[in-house]
Amino acid sequence: MGQNAYHAFINFDDILNFWARARPDDTALEQEGRTTSYSQLEENTRRIIALMAANGVTKGDRVAWLGKNSDLYCQLYLASARVGVVMVPVGWRLAPPEIAYILKDTGAKIVFTGEDFTETAAKIASELPANPIVMGEAQTRRAIAATEPGEHERVGDDEPVLQLYTSGTTGNPKGVMLSNANLLGLRNPGNEAGLEWNFYEGGECMLVAMPCSHIGGTGLVNIAIVNGIRTLIQAEFTPVGVLEAIENGATHMFIVPAALQMVVQHPRAVETDFSALKYLMYGAAPMPLELLKEAVRTMPNAGFLQAYGMTETSGTISILPPADHTLEGNQRMRSAGKAVPGAEIQVRGPDNKEVPLGEIGEVCVKSPSNTAGYWQLPDATRETIDADGWLHTGDAAIMDEDGYIYIQDRIKDMIISGGENVYPAEVENAIFGHPAVAEVAVIGVPSEQWGEEVKACVVCKPGHNVEAGDIIAYARERVAAFKAPKSVDVIAEMPRNPSGKILRRQLREPYWAGQERQVS
Repeated sequence: MGQNAYHAFINFDDILNFWARARPDDTALEQEGRTTSYSQLEENTRRIIALMAANGVTKGDRVAWLGKNSDLYCQLYLASARVGVVMVPVGWRLAPPEIAYILKDTGAKIVFTGEDFTETAAKIASELPANPIVMGEAQTRRAIAATEPGEHERVGDDEPVLQLYTSGTTGNPKGVMLSNANLLGLRNPGNEAGLEWNFYEGGECMLVAMPCSHIGGTGLVNIAIVNGIRTLIQAEFTPVGVLEAIENGATHMFIVPAALQMVVQHPRAVETDFSALKYLMYGAAPMPLELLKEAVRTMPNAGFLQAYGMTETSGTISILPPADHTLEGNQRMRSAGKAVPGAEIQVRGPDNKEVPLGEIGEVCVKSPSNTAGYWQLPDATRETIDADGWLHTGDAAIMDEDGYIYIQDRIKDMIISGGENVYPAEVENAIFGHPAVAEVAVIGVPSEQWGEEVKACVVCKPGHNVEAGDIIAYARERVAAFKAPKSVDVIAEMPRNPSGKILRRQLREPYWAGQERQVS
């Protein structure tokens, strides 16, 4: 199969047609013993397009998926990507009010669900202005099988097809719109540069265990399908699942450090044959050197790739390649690598001009993978993407003379816990209504297991006392469990600057003393 035959494609319609002809019988999707070949995938996506059209869904309309990772989700998403319906995968761990916010914001016409989530979705949908159709998994699979594939019009490369929600610093999450060209636009420059990890052989396999509501989940589906290989899907991450997948021939995967730690320290890791694993991508949170050493010892054949990126950049825009990883550790392993071919990275000051090498500033990115903006939020879009098309990440970093970027801290106060983004404002809003709480500030503190975990610092109302467990339970009713605080400090008063702003950095300091950087 000539590697160059499909290089130019940056549209899933072209890609699915190509592989249905080139590798009709090869497995495209596999989950729990179910397999879908490339010819079946091409036909099923046409059936789904016809099914959506029969339900009044056309280009520009939103449909949602509420469920764990699923081969059904992958087919619904790829069908959407062919015709410009916008797929919105919703994090299944979110609390009902958070799910309701996203479904209302999108105006989704259909909510497709994994079986365990149909009831939740139906209850939420009945209270939404759009009153979306809710289709459970078994019902959807039957409907697809009973629908004849129809004709369709291929969507333009730059029209949105995927909308991922990223937690907002101001409380509500924002819908990041991504097009075919965003999702696939860095493939060709990477191939032209001859990056060895960009090339995939027939018979290779991508493990998808990270959540599909993240770019780290759906982004892997994109990579696998564009390269015509098998996508092995797991409903959710478990250490045993990953070990079994590697023995079942998974050659590529992406994992967050907290999850990698659970894999390499699992008792079964000792007897697992890791020889099939070619590349292990990791990212979404900094990797402790000792954990990386342990992983390299456990998986000696694998090339380790650190990926840095964000939802707004469709995922990876900088890579630390295998050659920069050594067992004894080195300076570069503290970096997030350097820009991938096709993407430009600059470190800029508050005046939006590049700072001298070695000085701290904000990571800014220009790339074909950059989102065109946030759904229905023109002001937030302008704040993030400047007039020249540079996307401002909110991460503070230093760049060295070789172009490697070293993330130092977050310009915004985001907490990354186990690869999940948690914004303090969102958690503070959830806790603030507690009857005993006068003030609350949420910070990230170091955690061996999660990299960082959420801590709430509260000041009680006069005459009130409060137990930590009470605050945690109160928060968990209002936000996803991973966002709720793991610990609570009751303090006498908040540290503030002269203008009255709470100094989160001062609250964090005692916990981070002796840590190399303020990002764990």
